[in-house]
Amino acid sequence: MSIWGKVGGAGAGFLMGGPIGALVGAVAGHFIFDREADPGIVFTIAVIALAGKMAKADGAVSDAELDAFARVFRVPPQEEDNVRRIFNLARQDVAGYEAYAQQIARLYVGNPAVLEDVLDGLFEIAKADGVLHPAEAVFLERVADIFGFAPNEFRRIRASHFAPELTDPYVILGVSYVAGPEEIKQTYRRLVRENHPDRLMARGVPAEFVKLANDKLAAINAAYEKIQQERGLSI
Repeated sequence: MSIWGKVGGAGAGFLMGGPIGALVGAVAGHFIFDREADPGIVFTIAVIALAGKMAKADGAVSDAELDAFARVFRVPPQEEDNVRRIFNLARQDVAGYEAYAQQIARLYVGNPAVLEDVLDGLFEIAKADGVLHPAEAVFLERVADIFGFAPNEFRRIRASHFAPELTDPYVILGVSYVAGPEEIKQTYRRLVRENHPDRLMARGVPAEFVKLANDKLAAINAAYEKIQQERGLSI
């Protein structure tokens, strides 16, 4: 059975006000121990829940975010109602989103790459209308903080989705302007490893996110090359 078939069973626990842990437990609890069966299910449900909360962050409840989610994850037509149900339940209000983020952070403690995948998904949905609203920015920054990302790391992640920071190589790499060559090199190599398509697929990230990773990797490479040229450093 696909993960979308299991999504429908989550509604009852979610409707009772249960946190994301109850939602994941109802839909995919056993997959936490049998990741080979369907490794992307926890990631998918987590993004649905947080995306629904973020949809309410700017006060405008529209279907644009859900449509963006469906495009990124290619929701099968027969499962759209199930996904919409969970999304709509989540977006009734913003309250409780921090608890959702905290549970996701605990689930992936020690694995920041997966947490960054979740943030990437949220950013893609946030920019569905072409604008990052201030309330959405606050929401995302708070989620990033809960996930354990430092302010410079959050700026790096945001820069891969929104201009004008896309032009700042230091923001893209998430390093300070006074960072030494070794720190820049180590950061660059870590980002390349974490965003390699093979690593993403091994984490169970949906195939649609591989393109996002490729775009981010191209930006990371370009940023590193620009810093090297500016500083006169060897490759």
